[in-house]
Amino acid sequence: MPNEYKSKFMTPEAAVEKAVRSGDWVDYGFGAGFPELLDKALAAQKGKIKDVKIRGGLVIRPRIEVVECDPEQESFHYYSWHIGDYERKLQSRGLVRFMPTMLRLLPDLYRYHIRTDVAFVPVSRPDENGYCGLGISNYTWRTIFENARTVVFEINEHYPRLQGVDGSHRVHLSEADYIVEGEHEPLPLRSYKDPSPTDIAIAKLVVNEIPDGAVLSLGVGGVPFTVASMLAESDLKDLGCHTGTISDAYLAMYRAGKLTNARKEIDKGLSTWNLAMGSQDLYDWLEENPGLFHPGDLDYVHSPERISQMKNVISINGGVQLDLMGQENAESAGTRQLSGIGGQMDFLEGAYRSVGGKGFICINSARKAKDGTLKSNIVPFIPGGSTVSAPRTIIQYVATEYGVVKLSGLSLRERAEAMISIAHPDFREELTQYAKEAFY
Repeated sequence: MPNEYKSKFMTPEAAVEKAVRSGDWVDYGFGAGFPELLDKALAAQKGKIKDVKIRGGLVIRPRIEVVECDPEQESFHYYSWHIGDYERKLQSRGLVRFMPTMLRLLPDLYRYHIRTDVAFVPVSRPDENGYCGLGISNYTWRTIFENARTVVFEINEHYPRLQGVDGSHRVHLSEADYIVEGEHEPLPLRSYKDPSPTDIAIAKLVVNEIPDGAVLSLGVGGVPFTVASMLAESDLKDLGCHTGTISDAYLAMYRAGKLTNARKEIDKGLSTWNLAMGSQDLYDWLEENPGLFHPGDLDYVHSPERISQMKNVISINGGVQLDLMGQENAESAGTRQLSGIGGQMDFLEGAYRSVGGKGFICINSARKAKDGTLKSNIVPFIPGGSTVSAPRTIIQYVATEYGVVKLSGLSLRERAEAMISIAHPDFREELTQYAKEAFY
């Protein structure tokens, strides 16, 4: 490590005292990357500073110290771009404030519309020239810290050290005002439940729609992971990766010899991603094979224009509800926020505009309520209070365990008929009655 940067190194406590003031906006990042040591040091400032607002999202570690230490929100307020499992629990306690956004627009939010005072940037160990990698969360970190008043790097010894294509995943110690390091917990892991019979049925239908050489964008969840497992065992070849989040789903396809990226028009031979979330095996794969990947920022990975320049882009995501017009609620139960739109719209549009591309919303036709009654996930209209995450104009394919329908190019009446055909049989009659009154 170059000696000229030694003066920037200090304890997390000293860095926080120097960097953070009352009233500041502090960015923690997104996904599995997390400034663990700085979070603890900032929490220790409770009562000494006031009205410090922390932004993050999709946190998969089990604890955010600034939130847990201050349930009265005397010093700290936590804001999330995307509610993850842990943040959902915080939300039920009134300890998280949700901010809606599409991920592709987030860099411009930071450039032109919102303020960042302090950026806590998690990075890998530096090389002999002082360059660090952004580990498992490229996010839009460069945009954030180039617009921040104060930048603090937190070196995590567990992060993969890949630096990306032409430095796409790289930062330099000179870009930080302060640098901290220390012992970290093992990286947070993201696992998946065994697929249900319904997940398997939906995945089989979707796999039948995927050609050789397809470029895959797989959302997080049971059906996308099941699709990947089936692709690993299929006869398909030369599959590609251009995705918001790379996961063990892609590792499974790589190990089966299916993920070669050989036919991609952009980043040929490389798996392109913005975040990494999964097992330690996944993180080891990134560490040991940096030449297989193009980790990039949101501007690069989530650009519909760039995605659309590749052929046969297949985007697979889940949803909460769809109505008979094809409008989708992907993120809420009434006014209760369950997650966020994330990059779903970005990849739906990219797939829509790709030659041979297909965007799928995969959803169970029905669910069981707490009282045991069956409720349809295909509804006449998205109920009041719930979010319309994706408008009817961008939804291309919908898959349930009863089939796959293509909605693009259909009239409202034809859309309703298509949606009813893949609804749970117990609800088709009442949906048909509504459709006759509304669309016939």
